Amino acid sequence: MTLDFQKNIRSFLTAFSFLLILGPWAQGQPEKELSPITSNDRILVLAPHPDDETIGAGGLIQQAIKAGAKVKVVLLTYGENNEFAFIVYEKRIVFRKKEFLRLGEVRREESLAAMEYLGLDPGDIVSLGFPDFGTMEVLLKYWGSSAKPFKSMLSRVRQVPYATALSLNVPYVGESVLTDLEKVIFDFRPTRVVVSHPADVNRDHRALYLFTRIALWDLEGKIPSPEIDPYIIHVVGWPKPRGYHPELALDVPPDLKESEIGWKKLDLSRVEVQRKKNSIELYQSQIKYAPNYLVTFARKNEDFGDYSPIPLANQLGDQVQWTDASSVIPQTSLKEPAHSDQISSLEYALQKDKLLVRLTLKREIDKELGVMLYLLPYSKATPFSQMPKVTLNYRLDGLIIHDKLKRLPSKEVEFESKNKTLLFKIPLSFLGNPDRILSSAKTSLYDLALDETAWRVLALSFQ
Repeated sequence: MTLDFQKNIRSFLTAFSFLLILGPWAQGQPEKELSPITSNDRILVLAPHPDDETIGAGGLIQQAIKAGAKVKVVLLTYGENNEFAFIVYEKRIVFRKKEFLRLGEVRREESLAAMEYLGLDPGDIVSLGFPDFGTMEVLLKYWGSSAKPFKSMLSRVRQVPYATALSLNVPYVGESVLTDLEKVIFDFRPTRVVVSHPADVNRDHRALYLFTRIALWDLEGKIPSPEIDPYIIHVVGWPKPRGYHPELALDVPPDLKESEIGWKKLDLSRVEVQRKKNSIELYQSQIKYAPNYLVTFARKNEDFGDYSPIPLANQLGDQVQWTDASSVIPQTSLKEPAHSDQISSLEYALQKDKLLVRLTLKREIDKELGVMLYLLPYSKATPFSQMPKVTLNYRLDGLIIHDKLKRLPSKEVEFESKNKTLLFKIPLSFLGNPDRILSSAKTSLYDLALDETAWRVLALSFQ
């Protein structure tokens, strides 16, 4: 054996050992196990629509009950705006608003039956009754008494219409949602909050996560801070294969596997998987519409995970250090180049009391492509209802800024567009001098959403 050959062998073995050590990191951090549930836990499961509590956390609910933990389920909406499901379920076309509201009651009753099957009492389920397919609009635009409340798309109502809801007749405005959520959280004092995901394609799912974050910030110092475990349901093309496959694991969505999300897995027994499937089948109004979809989530495990807040320190020098937050969620299954995802990166920085946002695209802005940047600032010193809710909408004909429903002059925001990069410089005073900001960006082809970044928490520091 020659000396050179020996050196080559040693080099190969060293490199191979190094790859064995770093292999898991090269493919993303492996999933951790969800921390064990104990009898001391108080678990609050928040669902955007009736059935999400079972699809996302039906196994967790079973294990919590078995461990002797307290469990409460909260339904944000009654799910009345699923028109196609209603047509299949009723076998007729429906137009009258009373019938849509009746569908909401049907869906709520299905949740009660499913939760009772899993071991909860009717008193463990709280229904809020906010507008299905409208809660993100409420969050972004409808606050205070200066404008009419949000009008629901199909039921055409502007206030909670259900006698079985926690707060009958409260208007569809952001204050109503926050008040109800904060009341439930404060009264129950959860050790864990299980909630829909900030990267979920469904707007109600993202909105519930955001409202929950805001409610928990409002309650800081009043109750112990709970663990937050988001579950994800709606991702384009996921999960596969469709149908009931109890022998398969529910893998993390491919688009999010390499993201910064700290995924945690909860393994389920065969009995728990079967009981989850049985409970899913109690949602007959939805099963008839998509018989192979909902049961897809009855598999060997459930996944939970969240992003960590993005720390932004105020930089006083001229050199900008950027923090990347590019977790992009495809919003459409169209695969043509003109219709695929368009966001390459989304970066944030804090410099001289201005929030800097740099958005890089895969193509230049043209008459078809538009970009929206969402900023929801939060301050402990100011009620969230009084803080701005800012949307910056840029198209080829210029930048348009809204605070809720009110259009603002764009001169207060510095803006540059060069090649495929957009740069926003927004004074913190324009945002109400926040200490946290919830933010996301979206591209669209005319009115068709192409992709959107997951909502992230920006934590501002001025030391």
